[in-house]
Amino acid sequence: MTRRLRGVVAAAATLAVAAAAAGCSSGSGSSKGSGKLTVWLTVDAQESWPDLVESVNTRFKQAHPGTDVSVEYQQWTTKNLKVDAALAGHDVPDVIEMGNSETVNYIVNDAFAPVDPSKFDHAGEWLGALREPCEYNGKTYCVPYYVGARVGIYRTDLFQQAAVAKAPDTYPELIAALDALKARYGAGDKAFSALYMPGRYWYAALAFVKDTGGEIAVKKDGHWQSALSGPKSVEGLKAWKGLIDSYYVGDRSKDNGDEPAVVGQGKVGVFYGNTWEADAAADPQSGGNPELKGKFASFAFPGPSGGPLPPFLGGSELAVPAKSRNKDLAQEWIKLFTDRTSQQRLIKANALPNNTAQLGDVDAKGVNGPAAKAAARGWVTPQAPGWVAVEKANILQEMLEDIATGKHSVEDATRTADGRIDAVINKN
Repeated sequence: MTRRLRGVVAAAATLAVAAAAAGCSSGSGSSKGSGKLTVWLTVDAQESWPDLVESVNTRFKQAHPGTDVSVEYQQWTTKNLKVDAALAGHDVPDVIEMGNSETVNYIVNDAFAPVDPSKFDHAGEWLGALREPCEYNGKTYCVPYYVGARVGIYRTDLFQQAAVAKAPDTYPELIAALDALKARYGAGDKAFSALYMPGRYWYAALAFVKDTGGEIAVKKDGHWQSALSGPKSVEGLKAWKGLIDSYYVGDRSKDNGDEPAVVGQGKVGVFYGNTWEADAAADPQSGGNPELKGKFASFAFPGPSGGPLPPFLGGSELAVPAKSRNKDLAQEWIKLFTDRTSQQRLIKANALPNNTAQLGDVDAKGVNGPAAKAAARGWVTPQAPGWVAVEKANILQEMLEDIATGKHSVEDATRTADGRIDAVINKN
């Protein structure tokens, strides 16, 4: 998942997958293979841990000297189109990287071959937000790779000047810090936002739903039903609305797509985002201000419930296409690429591991320490066949904009959203 794209947008699998998967066979491929294993990874591996790819290929070659590995790097913005085109033909890659919000349509349309979880390190401790998108009808169809989690990010210099001694650990401490920022800077600058959290930022708003025990949608008797108007979900959205009413200054009809550029203007005390966005806010290429470099630190954003705000875990999975002629070898490569040793390398690159056991290996004082702390409460979007349609229709964003702008009450907006979601969520 790209640090600059996928932390903001969960790409949806295209509806063309049904046709692409037609004629797929889920049988096991020969372990001897074709003499060449083709792996499609996204550019994150090329940019952030190319040495891991090289070392795994070396280890694989030692175990399977008769098979060459060809790794091809894909852009997130065009990957699914290429995947669909490949799956519609016969010359398919043997390993494909997918986003954890992208897998469901491919799996239900038989595009991926089942894998044996017992072959993989820490399979019993895979993060739920990575494990659940791989499971269907009692089988596993992909392997968790790595994950990212949103955290609170704050201006250390502004905290110091506002006499806030440290990053907040609890929700009352968060409110106290925001009050201090608002009092120190907001009175003299009406554009200053103690907290940057725009209205259509659904990853943030729905984290409050999860924090209060609410759900986006639930599955009962094989049927998905939206649950946003449930009492716990409404409670969470009201907590979110109260927070932005008190501390967010800005356009409530926008999302967080330009968050680094907005923060880079220097009028934000705290924001909720991915750790890379702190660097981006100081990077002119992202619209940031280089004068802010070194002035950000992160913390596990606390929720009203008393624990860390449960973050959406945007992550990556590795799948073996059902049409692959090298299924067994593909699983062997994935096993090496996701084992304990490989996960340690990902941790050094400031990614989070695919399992709860190795979350403890993340440096608590490092940039990703707060993200590792929050990740234990992480969540992913409903693994429903029609979730793609929900995202494409911007139902969540429109609901949140109506709430944030005061156009509709939380109760009315969620009831409307529930009806719209229920109309499509069970359709493949």
